[in-house]
Amino acid sequence: MTDNTVPAGFRRNNQGHLVPESQIRPIDLARDALVRELIDKAKPLRKELATFRRCAFEDIEALVQLSGEQYDVKLGGKKGNLTLTTYDGEFKVIRAISETLVFDERLQAAKELIDQCLREWTAGARPEVAVLVQDAFKVNNNGDIRTGSVLGLRRLDIQDERWLRAMQAISEAVSVMGSKTYLRLYQRDARGAYQPISLDIAAVDHE
Repeated sequence: MTDNTVPAGFRRNNQGHLVPESQIRPIDLARDALVRELIDKAKPLRKELATFRRCAFEDIEALVQLSGEQYDVKLGGKKGNLTLTTYDGEFKVIRAISETLVFDERLQAAKELIDQCLREWTAGARPEVAVLVQDAFKVNNNGDIRTGSVLGLRRLDIQDERWLRAMQAISEAVSVMGSKTYLRLYQRDARGAYQPISLDIAAVDHE
């Protein structure tokens, strides 16, 4: 087992070596102290935000259940986006759920059927469809298929039998890998537009 104990008068550097404090430049010690101070202050804030987030979702769900009881209906699950506003409309809270969609190997079958259509159509007078479809299958910066673009192909009114089979394959190939729930807070300004109340440290205004 690695001994992480640091003897008095020493500091461990980023390579794991013990260095006498007398050999460390004052500016390096000052930097170390500042970073540790900021981290120590940030950790409780992070814990408070986590507690706030959990309590906020629990309270929103309790309100949903209370609303359902007004109509003698028991609502289950935490799915669906919600927008809640104060009585005077000054504040707004949005619970938004974003799902992560992925495609399995059936997407390749769909792509082949679509390519068959495109090879025939591009010989005629429908090049705009080819551009649209080819763009839909481009990957994003992470190398992933853009699910929204591919699923959007199903809105095209094309009755070719191969195209219809491709659209069926796309529908069957997609599945929900996971979901993430977001909480967004807003306040209405003097012009009546809702402005976000950001909990992101990078977006907080200087006051």
